[in-house]
Amino acid sequence: MKVLFASLTQEGHFNPLTGIAMATKEAGHEVAFYTGNYFAGKLARMGIRHFPYRRAVEINAANINEVNPERLRLSGPRLIRFDARSFFADNVGNFFDDLTEIRSEFPYDVLVQDGAVYTQRLFAEKTEVPTVTVIVIGDMETDRLVPPLFFGFQPARGPLDRIKHRAARIASNQFVMRPGKERYAEILAGYGLEFDRRLVITDEPYRYATSIIQIGTPGFDFPRERTNPKVRHVGALMPWRDPNAKSGASVPKGEYRRRALITQGTIDNEDPNKLMVPAIEGLKDHGLQLVVATGGKGTEELRRRFRQDNVVIEDFVDFYDALPETDVYVTNGGLGGVMLALSHGVPVVAAGINEGKNDVNARLAYRGLGIDLKTQSPTAQAIRSAVERVLADGGLRQRVEAIRAEFGAHDPLAESVAVIEAAVS
Repeated sequence: MKVLFASLTQEGHFNPLTGIAMATKEAGHEVAFYTGNYFAGKLARMGIRHFPYRRAVEINAANINEVNPERLRLSGPRLIRFDARSFFADNVGNFFDDLTEIRSEFPYDVLVQDGAVYTQRLFAEKTEVPTVTVIVIGDMETDRLVPPLFFGFQPARGPLDRIKHRAARIASNQFVMRPGKERYAEILAGYGLEFDRRLVITDEPYRYATSIIQIGTPGFDFPRERTNPKVRHVGALMPWRDPNAKSGASVPKGEYRRRALITQGTIDNEDPNKLMVPAIEGLKDHGLQLVVATGGKGTEELRRRFRQDNVVIEDFVDFYDALPETDVYVTNGGLGGVMLALSHGVPVVAAGINEGKNDVNARLAYRGLGIDLKTQSPTAQAIRSAVERVLADGGLRQRVEAIRAEFGAHDPLAESVAVIEAAVS
């Protein structure tokens, strides 16, 4: 069987698919990958054929603010509104044309795509190729019990919450997502298809994909009124790790009894004052070892500023090496890191809003697996207080151990390969 994977050129979209791609290859299938040149080296190390973007515009961690400089001035709903069109919808037609052209060179039997590629409907209605969508955020299909996306809400607890959620859902669908929906509708019209603008664009993968591989478990996500039979939760889906390459610095714990692992991610890390600096300021004299992963931005400057022996600052840290000896994970809420931390039994203090991180953090708080600071610029004192609460809360530790066991009951890669094979058979 020939399997083509496709993703945006963003770590959070590409990396979760790499583990599945390698497992699919090891299961005896012929695998190729469609993504930007940013990941060409990694795919070469994996021994997987790479089809780079042709018509599609590549947006990656290195050029995101050059391709869209106005993005730097936006935050919250305005940033989501901008991304809905420029980051997601604009490339849908280009993706589809590239992917259909590639089939003449690599006649794939099934397309496995990152949910944000958004070509599910085009493939369903214009081809006979089955598609499997990998959802790398929480289950985002519309449901009466699930709060609207991008607001960082938890499920409604009473009439006032339900009114607020209803208003936010309308605002999201008619204002925030409107540019993306209009562009998506334009592109579909070019292929003779009509998109009902009353619908929610983020539901498209759930309507039209053959199958859905959903990262996480029901115990990590919000409760739902309806379950979609296409959706298969596979647990803490982790990226492929190159056995011949160092994933990041290994930091000995040494004499320290407790450790905090701190990161601001790999995209929203231009300004360390958002999270890294206040986290270090709040915790540097707390007796913890602080291991800070900068994502390659401003590392030397931070090292000059913070010279304490208990503060270790690196471009990248080997999380697999660090987390078994970590007591609290301080993050802006990237789902991959959160999943990895919880799968090691490490509770989370989260401070992030953009790129859907507030929805990840809301799930953490709702399930009692950490603390959501509900801001992307927390104070040093807020971080210190949250870390102290997490370290002292035995009930939270028990819940984290329970979700660790729930994740551990899954074999994410084997289950994902089974979904792909079933989509074809």
